[in-house]
Amino acid sequence: MDGSTMRDANDTPTPGSKDVLARLETYYDAVPRFSATTEEHGPFTLFVRTGQGWHYYGRPTPGGPGVFTAADVERVRARQREIGAPESFEWVHETTPGLRAAVEATGLEVHEHPLLVLDLDEPSPAQATTADAGAEAAVDEPEVRVLAPDDPLLPAAVMLPHLAFAEAGTRVGTAGPEQLAEAVRGPDTEAAAARMAGRITAGRTVLAATVGPDGAPTASGCHQPVGEVSEIVAVATLPALRRRGLARRLTSHLVEHARATGVRTVFLSASDDAVARLYESVGFRRIATALIAEPPTEG
Repeated sequence: MDGSTMRDANDTPTPGSKDVLARLETYYDAVPRFSATTEEHGPFTLFVRTGQGWHYYGRPTPGGPGVFTAADVERVRARQREIGAPESFEWVHETTPGLRAAVEATGLEVHEHPLLVLDLDEPSPAQATTADAGAEAAVDEPEVRVLAPDDPLLPAAVMLPHLAFAEAGTRVGTAGPEQLAEAVRGPDTEAAAARMAGRITAGRTVLAATVGPDGAPTASGCHQPVGEVSEIVAVATLPALRRRGLARRLTSHLVEHARATGVRTVFLSASDDAVARLYESVGFRRIATALIAEPPTEG
């Protein structure tokens, strides 16, 4: 993105949006703490992973001063280099509008992602669409399964996003079921599947997959509940099977699972405007812009 959409918008959220964004800030601060320690560096909280799995990032400390300098950012980056973590930061522009300038002053590149929410106190458009379509349409829809820790589809569902994100965007790509089967045989699959199984057992992640005629996953995705808020993450379709409604079907299923288990607010960050429109089609609305800062890509 070129950033024009965000900079042209009003940086001040509406009153209703402010309440939602406050809930999201509490969520953002809580989720990494399940598998990370924290360090306070001026106005930032740095999450440092414990054990294996993905690295975390720096975020503005909730309730902090809201004033940031390039020197503050550089101190966090130095600590990230020291511990071997990526030099990355994540935040919501409308919640912390003063941070971007300080981050960019250190040479980091800022990426914008539409932030969308869905209030589950109201019926979702997805429910109405399914009801209106009738039983015949339901027969044509792919099976969607929430996976248990010992589900035999778990390894493939975990590896599927790696193939999808390697071919970014929404266009039909090349990786399909054969490539997924090959990826499952890779050296990292067992450890990744074990980490996911642990998160499912602990109630931190709900993993679902659409299942093809051969019984293998064709799309997968998660929601991660904390109290009454959950984030939908890593929704991915095998590139060769895109544009068949699989991601939409999967997202609707994750939303309804969240609703049934007591979640009241679901949110997600879309990779770009095209992906955001997919989520808007199942009832999500844009509320803000999520920002991720990292060193510029070489080349």
